[in-house]
Amino acid sequence: MKSSTFLHTISDGKAVFVRRWLPSGSHKAILLIAHGMAEHSARYERLAAVMTSAGWAVYAPDHRGHGKTAAAGELGWFAERGGFSRVRDDLHEIALAASAENPLLPLFLLGHSMGSLLAEAYLPVYGRELAGCVLTGVLSPPPPLLLATGRIIAALGSTFKSQKRPANILHTMSFDSSNKDFEPARTPTDWLSRDAAEVDEYVADPLCGFVCSFGLYGDFLSGFSSIYGKGSGFSGLPKSLPLFIAAGAEDPLGGAKGFVPLLAAKFKAAGLQDVETRLYPGARHEILNETNRDEVMGDIKKWLESKLVKVQ
Repeated sequence: MKSSTFLHTISDGKAVFVRRWLPSGSHKAILLIAHGMAEHSARYERLAAVMTSAGWAVYAPDHRGHGKTAAAGELGWFAERGGFSRVRDDLHEIALAASAENPLLPLFLLGHSMGSLLAEAYLPVYGRELAGCVLTGVLSPPPPLLLATGRIIAALGSTFKSQKRPANILHTMSFDSSNKDFEPARTPTDWLSRDAAEVDEYVADPLCGFVCSFGLYGDFLSGFSSIYGKGSGFSGLPKSLPLFIAAGAEDPLGGAKGFVPLLAAKFKAAGLQDVETRLYPGARHEILNETNRDEVMGDIKKWLESKLVKVQ
């Protein structure tokens, strides 16, 4: 595997940090990865190793406000306005750059957690350029009242404090209850994985687990509204796009709430003809960092390879 990084300048002038993992031999397809909230692209190197060994070129940006894309004072913040759609469009611009480096190769998208929400927003707009999509750690949308309350708090905090101010109250509302099913918990983030070493690595990483800003939370919650709100979200999907939804059965953000079959049903009702799902018993939120990660990565690779055959 050949590993490198580069800065890609987005159309609005923002420089986005991108990791690129290439196979040693010929390339047969491209996988673009959208990471989750309060983490970064380097955490997907293990999956990249699996995919490059099969001849795939893998690209993964650090989203705005994350990892090495975040400038001083920007950690946990997207943009002045329209941050959710801006990050979605960043992904598309990076996809175009990856395709330019690998002409005529099929392009696939994988989104995890917040990245899965970005992917759901990506598909109606840019999905016709994809050969397939994988969603992991999918997020169940908040109940309408909680979603509205969160958006109001985010707006007030952005107005009277600062868009870039850490939104501790929204962090508490979003994540502090996630550990309750795993008490007595060793850390506040045991809900991520059964693998203690992986949890410890996350806790020790200064670019993971930070409290996101009022501005980012406002953008993030607006993403739920745009996708799941009345009369929006699932229209315009390319009907022939293959989709694979995978989650841990004990994931408190989605899998444990019965959301995977509900989401699959929404996509099927919107006309998608090829939707597969997989729930991993006992697994928590980060299935790519779980004790059964080799099984998970093997399943993702097998699914991607099966869809690649159909487009070659």
